[in-house]
Amino acid sequence: MERYFTSASHEDLRRRVREFAEREVRPRIAEMEASRMVAHELSRLIARQGWIGVTIDKVYGGMGAGHLAKTVIIEELARVSGAMGAMVQASQLGVAKIVHFGSERQKRQWLPRIAAGECLPTIATTEPESGGHVLGMSTTAVRDGDDYVLNGRKVFVGNSHVGDVHGVVLRTGEGSKGLSAFLVEADRPGFSLAEQQPAMGLHGFSFGELIFDNCRVPAENRLGEEGQGLAVAYSSSILYGRPNLTAVSLGIHQAVLEETTALCIERERYGEPLGKLTNIKLKLGRIQHRLMQARLAAYHAVHLLDRGQPCDPELMSAKLFNVEAAIDSARDGMEIHAASGLFTDRPVERYLRDAHHIYAPAGTSDIQLLRLGEIALGTAKGQWSERLADLVRTESAERRDAQLETAGHVG
Repeated sequence: MERYFTSASHEDLRRRVREFAEREVRPRIAEMEASRMVAHELSRLIARQGWIGVTIDKVYGGMGAGHLAKTVIIEELARVSGAMGAMVQASQLGVAKIVHFGSERQKRQWLPRIAAGECLPTIATTEPESGGHVLGMSTTAVRDGDDYVLNGRKVFVGNSHVGDVHGVVLRTGEGSKGLSAFLVEADRPGFSLAEQQPAMGLHGFSFGELIFDNCRVPAENRLGEEGQGLAVAYSSSILYGRPNLTAVSLGIHQAVLEETTALCIERERYGEPLGKLTNIKLKLGRIQHRLMQARLAAYHAVHLLDRGQPCDPELMSAKLFNVEAAIDSARDGMEIHAASGLFTDRPVERYLRDAHHIYAPAGTSDIQLLRLGEIALGTAKGQWSERLADLVRTESAERRDAQLETAGHVG
């Protein structure tokens, strides 16, 4: 089925990422699980492969390979380590804000470094009191001459403790037009990190707290115009967050199937392999079925996104189904493993813990259902995939015109 969507180049990319993940990531999993802290060295090693730049235009040093290629990369890393799949997906959120809202100067300053693996970006919107309610945020950016002064806190920031430049949405005024986005370098005075807190899963990945205490950033660090912060937050979450987290779920789901199938072949009960038992085959069949449907939903959604077609409903549905399916399959995997699944010498318990981490970001399942219900009723407020496709097409045309004009002057 995936061959309908993927090309030979996608499958070659899959092979290369899988080989890397088996060679470089899998041997480090035990250490990440034991420490439960961010894997700085491994995160940098993955970044240096150039995969963070998969959606960055080649003119800025990126791969220019699109969202389906990004899905393949994240999926294959998450198949071995959900944490490292999460690291790459969170970096892609940081890429999105610069690609879609950055000035040409900002793009030339940051995108080549990100594509080369020299810089890991983040995006920060969630706050302790407002949670996922973006308009409820209270962290502020106050204009002071040529600078803005930032004060407040952001939580659950993916790549918090390994990020080099943070894309932060803050309040610059009242209401929905009172949010603005800024690029904040990790070494700026007034910026700090709270101590990383160990979590249930995704060990090796950091999603912690950023603190701004009279942190001064130049106005040229603002992304887009003042008042565009809501668009930065929503577009990054919808067009990158949902498919990225879908890909992490998909990789974990694949790992659940492989690990559980291996157990069913190698372990014997009543003188025969465990997989000979009818009730076991039924559970394994459900895992296989869910995974096939999950991959179809995931690839179809990003296939549309790569073609600039309106696809918000497909992105919502893919995230919803993949998260729920991965959790359900991990639970079935645990039941098949029975008591042996409770011990850390087998990874199925890690898959269940990691899968639960994908539920809330970019909207819980209830949020996806709510938005899909609005689409069914005809009350949805447009599609970000359509708005951003228009923006990208306009920017591409302007860049081509500029290149042609430059070529004309040279000639």
